Amino acid sequence: MRILVIDDDLRLCDTLKRGLEENSYAVDCVHDGEEGLFHAGVTPYDLIILDVMMPKKDGWAVCEELRSQKITTPILMLTAKDEVEDRVRGLDTGADDYLVKPFSFAELLARVRALLRRESTEKSSTLTVGELQLDTVKREVHWKESPVTLTSKEYAVLEYLMRRPGAVISRAMIEEHAWNYDFDSMSNLVDVYIKRLRNKIDPEYGKQIIVTIRGAGYKIQAL
Repeated sequence: MRILVIDDDLRLCDTLKRGLEENSYAVDCVHDGEEGLFHAGVTPYDLIILDVMMPKKDGWAVCEELRSQKITTPILMLTAKDEVEDRVRGLDTGADDYLVKPFSFAELLARVRALLRRESTEKSSTLTVGELQLDTVKREVHWKESPVTLTSKEYAVLEYLMRRPGAVISRAMIEEHAWNYDFDSMSNLVDVYIKRLRNKIDPEYGKQIIVTIRGAGYKIQAL
């Protein structure tokens, strides 16, 4: 899942980026409201973490403009002000949740997971496709009750697929949601990671839970 962090605090951005990437999220960071608007308008992010006080455009203006452009990406707004009026203003301009600085990273992660669940067809913290289960809180994967050890990027690709069971997912969609903007779109990394996942989740009789749709991409489905 891919997250855009819009905050002019460089140290906080670096901390959030490292922490979120350690939890298998792809993260892009920008440092003013105008740049944030541009990135959010051209890339289909799964979540936006948006600071209120920023140069060029504040978070309220960014949020309001994104919603006026019909961009429905969930927005978690950050602010140093613990005033009821500020929280109300943020929610009224279109934010989905609000977090006051300073905050614990564990709470931010929990709010990120909650917002992503709202956008998923599966509202539980455990994603299930047939006998494959992925726990988004513990970041554990089980196939037929046996644990499956995945790298951070393998987990990210699998989570994206499992949030859309039965849907045909193109390679470009996987690239956009599992990697940040440094990704080389000319590479075959998506195919490599799909192959790795198949090698680790190997049903009997040669059937695959991740199916190739020729000319279109991939689909994950229960066997």
